[in-house]
Amino acid sequence: MRLIETTDRDRILDALAEPARRRVVELLRERPHRAGELTERVGTSAPTMSRHLRTLLETGIVADERPVEDARVRLFRLRREPFVALVAWADQMQALWKEQLGSYRRHVERKVKGAR
Repeated sequence: MRLIETTDRDRILDALAEPARRRVVELLRERPHRAGELTERVGTSAPTMSRHLRTLLETGIVADERPVEDARVRLFRLRREPFVALVAWADQMQALWKEQLGSYRRHVERKVKGAR
């Protein structure tokens, strides 16, 4: 698995910093939605939702597809890859802190033993 580059990670985190876009992501976890459904459920205007969806598409968080049976319909779905990469990055950060805290713990234990 390829870890995401810092600039990609920053763009993804910036995109997810917006509450309405996070709400879109939550809705897309359930199933793919049309833009109109997302607009209604999030409670924004169509132009605002269009901007949110453009940002999510550009960062790769969502993808869009047109069903064969009706090319006029555009369905938005969540993509897995950006989240897998974010989780891998968070796991690396957690491992770093676990290592740092373990090192500090050993240091304190040596100090306590030496003081006795």
